[in-house]
Amino acid sequence: MNDLPLDLVRTLLAVVDEGTFDAAAAALHVTPSAVSQRVKALEQRTGRVLLLRTKPVRPTESGEIVVRFARQLARLERDTRSELGMSGADEPARVTVAVNADSLATWFLPALARVPPEPQLRFELRREDQTRTAELLREGLVMAAVTSSPDPVTGCSVRALGTMRYLAAASPGFVDRHLGDGPLHETLSRAPVITFDRSDDLQDTFVRGLRRGPGSAGPVRHTVPTSEGFVDAVAAGFGWGMVPEVQTGRLLRTGRLVSLAPDRPLDVPLYWQQWKLDSPALAAVADAVTTAALESLRN
Repeated sequence: MNDLPLDLVRTLLAVVDEGTFDAAAAALHVTPSAVSQRVKALEQRTGRVLLLRTKPVRPTESGEIVVRFARQLARLERDTRSELGMSGADEPARVTVAVNADSLATWFLPALARVPPEPQLRFELRREDQTRTAELLREGLVMAAVTSSPDPVTGCSVRALGTMRYLAAASPGFVDRHLGDGPLHETLSRAPVITFDRSDDLQDTFVRGLRRGPGSAGPVRHTVPTSEGFVDAVAAGFGWGMVPEVQTGRLLRTGRLVSLAPDRPLDVPLYWQQWKLDSPALAAVADAVTTAALESLRN
């Protein structure tokens, strides 16, 4: 009795995707009681609790494994139907990818534009910090991710993409107001700083590198959660920040930004992780992404 019936697996996935048992029942055209019984039956077969009965429901660590299997199964089923020419196979295949904001704002969309038009795909992108995109892959929420982790998520393969270089930058006026009265590693520890979100530690990492020891960026932190908005905020003088090199060129040339330490860039390695599936759609996306990364990122 240790097999995983596919109808039970699909039901668990529906509950996770829809968020509640009632919504999953409506999507599957069954009663909420039937959904509950199926999930309980799957938990009995696996001997593990698979769902946290919160609102919305959340998979446990064991549940994430089953959810990932369910998504991979759906992907394989769709590819098989396409190869057999079965009805419905001409619908665009969904490809879910987690990608960090700076990649999304610079090189990643041109990479997707290289994907061949056949088979037809529809992309669903999840924006997340590069240190956390692997979590979405581990939870089975995406099929692939641009991540800073070289350690493969279980069931996934890894390819090195290159490094994204960041430069510490600020506006000329900001430099005059905040950074002219001492060593850079001291003034940056007091000056206002721009961060992308609460998990963004690039600025702190840069300061620790300058100090060659413990330390952090200043206590006044402005949070700007878009890549373009982040650069605009730095150029407007709200604070200093680590700006992707590819976004600094024109701003440095026109004098809107000043590089605070040209000889001390911060390089973040990026990797492509994806499910180990023999999927033509996923393979086409991976090839386009890695080719574009070789041209756009430092290697």
